[in-house]
Amino acid sequence: MSELHGISHHIAEIRTRITRIAIAVIVIIVIILTFRLEHFVYNGITLYYPVPEPINNIASQITNHMRQELVPKSVQLIQTAPGQAFYAQMYVASITGVVISMPIIIREFTAFIRPALKEREIKATRSIAIPALILFVIGTIFAYFTVIPFMLNFLYQYGQASGLVTFLNVIDFVSFVLQFLLAFGVAFQLPLIMYAATVSGITDAKFWRRNIRYAIVALVIIGAIVTPDGSGVTMWFISGPMIALYLAGMAIIERREFKIKRL
Repeated sequence: MSELHGISHHIAEIRTRITRIAIAVIVIIVIILTFRLEHFVYNGITLYYPVPEPINNIASQITNHMRQELVPKSVQLIQTAPGQAFYAQMYVASITGVVISMPIIIREFTAFIRPALKEREIKATRSIAIPALILFVIGTIFAYFTVIPFMLNFLYQYGQASGLVTFLNVIDFVSFVLQFLLAFGVAFQLPLIMYAATVSGITDAKFWRRNIRYAIVALVIIGAIVTPDGSGVTMWFISGPMIALYLAGMAIIERREFKIKRL
Protein backbone atom coordinates (compact mmCIF):
# COMPACT_ATOMS: atom_id res chain seq x y z
CA MET A 1 0.00 0.00 0.00
CA SER A 2 2.85 2.34 0.87
CA GLU A 3 4.50 1.56 -2.48
CA LEU A 4 1.32 2.53 -4.35
CA HIS A 5 1.15 5.73 -2.31
CA GLY A 6 4.79 6.48 -3.19
CA ILE A 7 4.20 5.87 -6.89
CA SER A 8 1.09 8.07 -6.93
CA HIS A 9 3.04 10.78 -5.10
CA HIS A 10 5.81 10.65 -7.74
CA ILE A 11 3.28 10.76 -10.56
CA ALA A 12 1.57 13.77 -9.00
CA GLU A 13 4.92 15.51 -8.55
CA ILE A 14 5.89 14.81 -12.18
CA ARG A 15 2.54 16.18 -13.34
CA THR A 16 2.96 19.31 -11.22
CA ARG A 17 6.48 20.03 -12.47
CA ILE A 18 5.58 19.34 -16.12
CA THR A 19 2.59 21.66 -15.75
CA ARG A 20 4.83 24.44 -14.42
CA ILE A 21 7.24 23.99 -17.32
CA ALA A 22 4.40 23.89 -19.86
CA ILE A 23 2.84 27.07 -18.44
CA ALA A 24 6.18 28.90 -18.59
CA VAL A 25 6.83 27.81 -22.19
CA ILE A 26 3.29 28.60 -23.35
CA VAL A 27 3.31 32.07 -21.76
CA ILE A 28 6.57 32.94 -23.51
CA ILE A 29 5.29 31.57 -26.84
CA VAL A 30 2.14 33.69 -26.56
CA ILE A 31 4.22 36.80 -25.80
CA ILE A 32 6.51 36.12 -28.78
CA LEU A 33 3.54 35.66 -31.11
CA THR A 34 1.55 38.60 -29.73
CA PHE A 35 4.07 41.39 -29.19
CA ARG A 36 6.72 43.20 -31.18
CA LEU A 37 9.86 44.78 -29.73
CA GLU A 38 10.32 48.49 -30.37
CA HIS A 39 13.50 50.28 -29.38
CA PHE A 40 14.50 53.69 -28.10
CA VAL A 41 17.81 55.21 -27.12
CA TYR A 42 18.33 56.44 -23.56
CA ASN A 43 21.71 58.02 -22.66
CA GLY A 44 23.30 56.29 -25.62
CA ILE A 45 21.89 52.88 -24.61
CA THR A 46 19.39 51.11 -26.87
CA LEU A 47 16.46 49.76 -24.86
CA TYR A 48 13.46 47.72 -26.00
CA TYR A 49 9.81 47.63 -25.00
CA PRO A 50 6.97 45.37 -26.22
CA VAL A 51 3.96 46.62 -28.18
CA PRO A 52 0.98 44.50 -29.27
CA GLU A 53 1.48 43.32 -32.85
CA PRO A 54 0.24 39.75 -33.56
CA ILE A 55 1.42 39.61 -37.20
CA ASN A 56 4.63 41.60 -37.28
CA ASN A 57 5.65 40.04 -33.97
CA ILE A 58 8.85 39.03 -32.17
CA ALA A 59 8.93 35.71 -34.03
CA SER A 60 8.88 37.56 -37.36
CA GLN A 61 11.64 39.85 -36.08
CA ILE A 62 13.77 36.83 -35.19
CA THR A 63 13.10 35.25 -38.59
CA ASN A 64 14.01 38.50 -40.37
CA HIS A 65 17.22 38.77 -38.39
CA MET A 66 18.18 35.20 -39.32
CA ARG A 67 17.41 35.94 -42.96
CA GLN A 68 19.56 39.07 -42.99
CA GLU A 69 22.47 37.55 -41.09
CA LEU A 70 22.56 33.98 -42.37
CA VAL A 71 21.05 33.68 -45.85
CA PRO A 72 23.68 34.20 -48.60
CA LYS A 73 23.00 37.19 -50.86
CA SER A 74 22.62 34.90 -53.88
CA VAL A 75 19.81 32.93 -52.18
CA GLN A 76 16.16 33.99 -52.05
CA LEU A 77 14.10 32.98 -49.01
CA ILE A 78 10.54 32.12 -50.09
CA GLN A 79 7.34 30.43 -49.02
CA THR A 80 5.83 27.96 -51.47
CA ALA A 81 2.43 27.46 -49.85
CA PRO A 82 -0.04 29.59 -47.85
CA GLY A 83 0.70 29.57 -44.15
CA GLN A 84 4.35 28.55 -44.32
CA ALA A 85 5.49 31.88 -42.88
CA PHE A 86 2.99 31.42 -40.03
CA TYR A 87 4.24 27.90 -39.32
CA ALA A 88 7.80 29.21 -39.38
CA GLN A 89 6.85 31.81 -36.78
CA MET A 90 5.25 29.12 -34.63
CA TYR A 91 8.40 27.04 -34.90
CA VAL A 92 10.60 30.00 -33.95
CA ALA A 93 8.32 30.93 -31.04
CA SER A 94 8.24 27.34 -29.74
CA ILE A 95 12.00 26.84 -29.78
CA THR A 96 12.60 30.31 -28.34
CA GLY A 97 10.05 29.61 -25.62
CA VAL A 98 11.87 26.41 -24.65
CA VAL A 99 15.26 28.15 -24.65
CA ILE A 100 14.08 31.10 -22.53
CA SER A 101 12.36 28.69 -20.14
CA MET A 102 15.55 26.65 -19.71
CA PRO A 103 16.27 27.98 -16.18
CA ILE A 104 12.80 26.85 -15.08
CA ILE A 105 13.19 23.50 -16.85
CA ILE A 106 16.55 22.87 -15.16
CA ARG A 107 15.21 23.94 -11.76
CA GLU A 108 12.17 21.65 -11.97
CA PHE A 109 14.22 18.71 -13.28
CA THR A 110 16.91 18.97 -10.59
CA ALA A 111 14.29 19.43 -7.85
CA PHE A 112 12.55 16.23 -9.01
CA ILE A 113 15.66 14.02 -9.13
CA ARG A 114 17.27 15.48 -5.96
CA PRO A 115 15.63 12.98 -3.52
CA ALA A 116 17.15 10.07 -5.50
CA LEU A 117 20.68 11.52 -5.46
CA LYS A 118 23.44 11.17 -2.92
CA GLU A 119 24.84 14.26 -1.23
CA ARG A 120 27.88 14.29 -3.52
CA GLU A 121 25.68 14.00 -6.61
CA ILE A 122 23.44 16.84 -5.37
CA LYS A 123 26.47 19.10 -4.97
CA ALA A 124 27.63 18.20 -8.48
CA THR A 125 24.19 19.02 -9.89
CA ARG A 126 24.09 22.39 -8.15
CA SER A 127 27.60 23.30 -9.30
CA ILE A 128 26.83 22.79 -12.99
CA ALA A 129 23.36 24.40 -13.29
CA ILE A 130 24.52 27.96 -14.03
CA PRO A 131 27.56 26.88 -16.14
CA ALA A 132 25.18 24.70 -18.18
CA LEU A 133 23.08 27.74 -19.10
CA ILE A 134 26.18 29.79 -19.91
CA LEU A 135 27.63 27.05 -22.12
CA PHE A 136 24.28 26.60 -23.86
CA VAL A 137 24.22 30.29 -24.76
CA ILE A 138 27.86 30.21 -25.88
CA GLY A 139 27.14 27.18 -28.06
CA THR A 140 24.19 28.82 -29.79
CA ILE A 141 26.12 32.08 -30.34
CA PHE A 142 29.08 30.16 -31.78
CA ALA A 143 26.79 28.27 -34.15
CA TYR A 144 24.84 31.39 -35.18
CA PHE A 145 27.81 33.58 -36.03
CA THR A 146 30.37 30.99 -37.17
CA VAL A 147 29.11 27.56 -38.18
CA ILE A 148 25.74 28.24 -39.83
CA PRO A 149 26.87 31.17 -42.05
CA PHE A 150 29.86 29.16 -43.26
CA MET A 151 27.79 26.05 -43.97
CA LEU A 152 25.11 27.93 -45.89
CA ASN A 153 27.66 29.87 -47.94
CA PHE A 154 29.67 26.72 -48.61
CA LEU A 155 26.70 24.61 -49.67
CA TYR A 156 25.17 27.26 -51.94
CA GLN A 157 28.44 28.22 -53.66
CA TYR A 158 27.96 25.29 -56.02
CA GLY A 159 24.69 26.70 -57.33
CA GLN A 160 26.19 30.15 -57.72
CA ALA A 161 29.18 28.71 -59.59
CA SER A 162 26.76 27.03 -61.99
CA GLY A 163 24.86 30.27 -62.59
CA LEU A 164 21.73 28.98 -60.85
CA VAL A 165 19.18 31.06 -58.99
CA THR A 166 18.73 29.40 -55.61
CA PHE A 167 15.51 29.54 -53.62
CA LEU A 168 15.31 28.41 -49.99
CA ASN A 169 12.00 27.47 -48.41
CA VAL A 170 11.38 29.42 -45.19
CA ILE A 171 10.36 26.26 -43.27
CA ASP A 172 13.52 24.43 -44.35
CA PHE A 173 15.64 27.45 -43.44
CA VAL A 174 14.12 28.00 -39.99
CA SER A 175 14.23 24.31 -39.07
CA PHE A 176 17.84 24.04 -40.30
CA VAL A 177 18.99 27.04 -38.25
CA LEU A 178 17.10 26.21 -35.06
CA GLN A 179 18.12 22.55 -35.11
CA PHE A 180 21.77 23.53 -35.38
CA LEU A 181 21.42 26.12 -32.64
CA LEU A 182 19.91 23.54 -30.30
CA ALA A 183 22.47 20.92 -31.34
CA PHE A 184 25.37 23.22 -30.52
CA GLY A 185 23.77 24.38 -27.29
CA VAL A 186 23.51 20.75 -26.19
CA ALA A 187 26.96 19.82 -27.56
CA PHE A 188 28.58 22.54 -25.44
CA GLN A 189 27.34 20.70 -22.34
CA LEU A 190 29.88 17.93 -22.98
CA PRO A 191 32.56 19.20 -20.53
CA LEU A 192 29.93 19.59 -17.80
CA ILE A 193 28.58 16.09 -18.40
CA MET A 194 32.12 14.74 -18.11
CA TYR A 195 32.74 16.79 -14.96
CA ALA A 196 29.46 15.75 -13.32
CA ALA A 197 30.07 12.07 -14.12
CA THR A 198 33.51 12.26 -12.51
CA VAL A 199 32.51 14.29 -9.44
CA SER A 200 29.53 12.05 -8.71
CA GLY A 201 31.74 8.95 -8.89
CA ILE A 202 30.23 7.39 -12.01
CA THR A 203 33.66 7.48 -13.68
CA ASP A 204 37.18 8.32 -12.54
CA ALA A 205 39.47 11.06 -13.85
CA LYS A 206 41.53 8.61 -15.91
CA PHE A 207 38.50 7.26 -17.79
CA TRP A 208 38.37 10.15 -20.27
CA ARG A 209 42.03 9.92 -21.28
CA ARG A 210 41.89 6.11 -21.60
CA ASN A 211 38.95 6.36 -24.00
CA ILE A 212 39.98 9.46 -25.95
CA ARG A 213 40.45 7.55 -29.24
CA TYR A 214 36.96 6.09 -29.10
CA ALA A 215 35.52 9.48 -28.14
CA ILE A 216 37.14 11.21 -31.13
CA VAL A 217 35.86 8.54 -33.52
CA ALA A 218 32.35 8.85 -32.06
CA LEU A 219 32.38 12.66 -32.31
CA VAL A 220 33.56 12.54 -35.95
CA ILE A 221 30.75 10.11 -36.75
CA ILE A 222 28.23 12.42 -35.05
CA GLY A 223 29.51 15.34 -37.12
CA ALA A 224 29.17 13.32 -40.33
CA ILE A 225 25.61 12.29 -39.46
CA VAL A 226 24.40 15.75 -38.45
CA THR A 227 25.77 17.72 -41.41
CA PRO A 228 23.51 17.81 -44.48
CA ASP A 229 26.20 17.31 -47.15
CA GLY A 230 28.71 14.56 -47.86
CA SER A 231 31.66 16.81 -48.64
CA GLY A 232 33.54 15.86 -45.48
CA VAL A 233 34.33 19.55 -44.88
CA THR A 234 31.31 20.94 -43.04
CA MET A 235 31.25 18.04 -40.58
CA TRP A 236 34.45 19.37 -39.01
CA PHE A 237 32.61 22.53 -37.98
CA ILE A 238 30.66 20.24 -35.66
CA SER A 239 33.17 17.53 -34.84
CA GLY A 240 36.06 19.98 -34.33
CA PRO A 241 34.42 22.05 -31.57
CA MET A 242 33.10 18.88 -29.87
CA ILE A 243 36.58 17.32 -29.85
CA ALA A 244 37.95 20.58 -28.42
CA LEU A 245 35.24 20.52 -25.75
CA TYR A 246 36.10 16.93 -24.89
CA LEU A 247 39.77 17.84 -24.48
CA ALA A 248 38.83 20.89 -22.40
CA GLY A 249 36.62 18.77 -20.15
CA MET A 250 39.39 16.20 -19.76
CA ALA A 251 41.92 18.94 -18.87
CA ILE A 252 39.56 20.46 -16.27
CA ILE A 253 38.93 17.07 -14.65
CA GLU A 254 42.61 16.16 -14.55
CA ARG A 255 43.50 19.55 -13.09
CA ARG A 256 40.88 19.09 -10.39
CA GLU A 257 42.24 15.61 -9.64
CA PHE A 258 45.78 17.00 -9.38
CA LYS A 259 44.68 19.68 -6.91
CA ILE A 260 42.86 17.12 -4.77
CA LYS A 261 45.96 14.90 -4.58
CA ARG A 262 48.10 17.86 -3.52
CA LEU A 263 45.83 18.69 -0.59
